[in-house]
Amino acid sequence: MIAYRELRDLDLKILQRLQELGDTTEIPALFFTKDNLPVILEHVAGIEIEEWPSRIAATALHLVDHQANQKMQLTLGTAPDPLPLGMVETIHVANALTTDWSEILPPGPHVRIVGNPPFIGHKTRTNEQSDELRTVWERKNIGRLDYVTGWYKKASDYFANTDGGRFAFVSTNSIAQGEPVPALFGHLFESGWRIRFAHQTFAWTSEAPGAAVVHCIIIGFDQETKQPSTLFTYADLKGTPTANPAKTINAYLVAGPNVLVEQRRKPLSVYLPETAYGNMPRDGQNLLVEPDELETIKADPIAMKYLRPFIGARQLIHTEERWCLWLVDLDPADVSASPELRSRIEAVRAFRQDSDASSTREMAETPHLFGQRSQPDVQYVCIPRHFSETRRYATVKQFPPEVICGDTNFKAPDPDGLLFGLISSSMFIAWQKAIGGRIKSDLRFSNTLVWNNFPLPTISDVLTQDIITAGQGVLSARELHPERSLADHYNPLAMDPRLIKAHNHLDRAVDRAFGAKQKLESDSTRQEFLFARFASLIQS
Repeated sequence: MIAYRELRDLDLKILQRLQELGDTTEIPALFFTKDNLPVILEHVAGIEIEEWPSRIAATALHLVDHQANQKMQLTLGTAPDPLPLGMVETIHVANALTTDWSEILPPGPHVRIVGNPPFIGHKTRTNEQSDELRTVWERKNIGRLDYVTGWYKKASDYFANTDGGRFAFVSTNSIAQGEPVPALFGHLFESGWRIRFAHQTFAWTSEAPGAAVVHCIIIGFDQETKQPSTLFTYADLKGTPTANPAKTINAYLVAGPNVLVEQRRKPLSVYLPETAYGNMPRDGQNLLVEPDELETIKADPIAMKYLRPFIGARQLIHTEERWCLWLVDLDPADVSASPELRSRIEAVRAFRQDSDASSTREMAETPHLFGQRSQPDVQYVCIPRHFSETRRYATVKQFPPEVICGDTNFKAPDPDGLLFGLISSSMFIAWQKAIGGRIKSDLRFSNTLVWNNFPLPTISDVLTQDIITAGQGVLSARELHPERSLADHYNPLAMDPRLIKAHNHLDRAVDRAFGAKQKLESDSTRQEFLFARFASLIQS
């Protein structure tokens, strides 16, 4: 309705201008026919799955058409004759994913498809909706594709034998993030489509009471190559967009090479070690030691020998205390001598034996050990699985090997501090924002997608040392307030100026590593450098 209203208004402005430039008496005869008026109800078609909303929409369209005709009559002195309400079927009651769109409106070079399909993620779609996606995509495995991707595929198929068509949809920003991106955009790009315009993430709020804010994007496609693309960016998610011309807009809605980032088993850069999940107890809470249990362990000198600090995500970010019994070097005689160890290990065995998972039952053979172990034997950097979107930097920290990393974090060996410097930089968080997935609005770290594709180019020994030294500067700035947690340090409303200064110094070094001559000032600029480096690395 709003789109039709705005198009009619634009149509009127064009006619007014033609009046100003030419003979006003020619306009009625030239334009007020079905073939010559581009914006009339007969040129509009829509699909709505529910009957009552479709009736409301059809009636509203006729009302908007009537109001536009009245405005045209007042402005130009004449207007097209409206058709009766029942003569034009504008809104069709149907399921858009199971309907042949060409039966509603034949495809043609001047057809434009726009829509706001349902915001249904891969975790919340019903079995019926998943089956619809499989039919549309013509494959059994639809992975993490959101429901809305079916509309993109249908639009692409609709124009398969037609030049000049265009389509655009409002979608949640998840379709341009993480693992599903190659599946959707790979098909569209291979079919000859390019992104003509895109709105990066913005906040969409409904007028309905209690409605949640949805983070949306808008992507428009065409098959032209000569016209420049336009990328709309938002300094504030609820603000006004800024239009930026772009030679190419890629699948991550960044002005840069049209590359697709897929999961990779090994790091692309030779400078990066592998990252992996921390240690998984799978113990029924019997190898973990909570604060209220600490005194009991301390009272047992044998059990105390095996007590280690344990770092989960909350412990990492909020500096909460937790411990574990790390029994990889357990002396069997200690089990007999310590009732506390014996009771806890027996409880672990019982928990694992009662599990429905065969892999967990197998772990009952070694009840004194964590279910999965991968503890580094050198200093390591601890990375939470998720980063708050409101924090400017990744909340990571270094630990010695005696501190046990839990499986709600990732970890990687970092004996010299290079990794800490890289992950603590704005360059890394810009990469994370560009290609990583999200949990709600929080950034989700991935070793196979984000880390293994981080396109760190060849860097000199001098620049490597600059990054390490600058990373140590960040640690020193944190140590000025040792009582603060990472959540406190990186409160976006209260960061210490000295910590900000240290991060700025680190950013200068890391930005230089990616080819910038000076510190870059925005995520979007860094993402352009990142995708250029990524394209170069995968080609070589």
